[in-house]
Amino acid sequence: MESRRVVVGLSGGVDSAVAALRLLEQGYEVVGLLLDIPYARSPLREAQQVADALGIPLLHADVAEAFAREVVGYFIDEYAAGRTPNPCVRCNPAVKFAALTEAADRLGAAHIATGHYAGLRRQGDKTLLLRSGGPKDQSYMLHRLTQAQLARLLLPLQGMDKTEVRALAAGAGLEVAGRPDSQELCFIPDNDRVAFLERHGPKLPPGDIVDPQGRPLGRHGGLWRHTVGQRRGLGLSAEARQFVTALSPADNRVVLGPEQDLYRRQITVGRLHLISGEPLTAPLRVTARVRYGRPETGALLTPLGGDRAQLDFDAPVRAPAPGQSAVFYQGEVVLGGGEIEAPVG
Repeated sequence: MESRRVVVGLSGGVDSAVAALRLLEQGYEVVGLLLDIPYARSPLREAQQVADALGIPLLHADVAEAFAREVVGYFIDEYAAGRTPNPCVRCNPAVKFAALTEAADRLGAAHIATGHYAGLRRQGDKTLLLRSGGPKDQSYMLHRLTQAQLARLLLPLQGMDKTEVRALAAGAGLEVAGRPDSQELCFIPDNDRVAFLERHGPKLPPGDIVDPQGRPLGRHGGLWRHTVGQRRGLGLSAEARQFVTALSPADNRVVLGPEQDLYRRQITVGRLHLISGEPLTAPLRVTARVRYGRPETGALLTPLGGDRAQLDFDAPVRAPAPGQSAVFYQGEVVLGGGEIEAPVG
C-alpha cells in the first residue's frame, strides 16, 4: 500500500500552514520541513507554532551551500552581467523541492507538498502542472519542476483563494492566519537589492546613461542598480518620461528611451525546459507570460535547436527583460518556459 506520509515545506506563513492542515484533514501523516536559508530572518518561531498547533513534527534542512550556489550566486552573477534574474524560479527545483524530496526519501514518504497556488493532473505516466484554478496563481514560479518532482507533489491549495485560506487558518486557531504576505525576496528581508549586491557581489564600475542614439545623458553607479522597464531612481530630469530600455554590459551603458521602445514582438529564450520532458521539435501555438503577474499574450513558439527557442507574439509585449522567465501555456496547462535572452524586434 502506498505510504500516506507527506513532507510539507513549512515557511511560517499562512499558505504552507493551511496546506499542512488540509493534508491532515485528508488523512495524511504530515511531517513539516523548514529550510534554513542563509541571509534570511529565520521563521523558526512561526513554523514551530504551526507545527505545534497541528500536532506534527518539524524537521530542518540545512540548504545553505546549495542556496548560496544556486540562488545567491546566480542572483549576483546575473545582475553583474546586466540581466534581471528570477531567483524563486531557480530556487524551486534546485533547492526547495530537492530538499523536500531528499527528506521524503529519508523518511519513506511517498509525497511532498507546498502551499503554492497551482494545480496538478495525472495523465498516463505524466504529471501536468496547471494554473491554480483560483484568483491567485503561482504556476509561473513552478514551471522548471521536473517530472520526478511533480509525480510526488501534492498542492492542497489548488483552486483556493487567499480569503478562504486565511479563514481556514483562523478557524483552526493558527496564529499565522492574519500574518501579512511577504513581498520581498527571502534572502533580502529589508528589500534593498542594491545594498545586498554591493555587500556580497563584486564592485561594479560606474558608466554612461545614454539615449537610443548613444548620446550621453548622465552617469549610473553600476549596472545592477537598473533593470529593463525601470522609470524611477534614474537620477535624471527630463521633460518626457524615460525608461530603461536596455542594459549593455559590453560597454557598461544604460539605455533610456520612451515607453514605446519597451515593446517587443519577438524574443529568444534559452535554458528551455518543457515539463513533459519531451523536446520541442516543431512550432507550437501557446500563450506566454514574460513576467510574473503580467497578462499572457498569444505567441508562436519555434525551436531554434538545443535548449533555445523563439517567441513571436501576436501583439507587442512590454519590457521583456533578459534573465527573466518566459512561461508557456495551453489553456490551463503550463507547458514550461525559458530564460529571456534578448529582444529581437
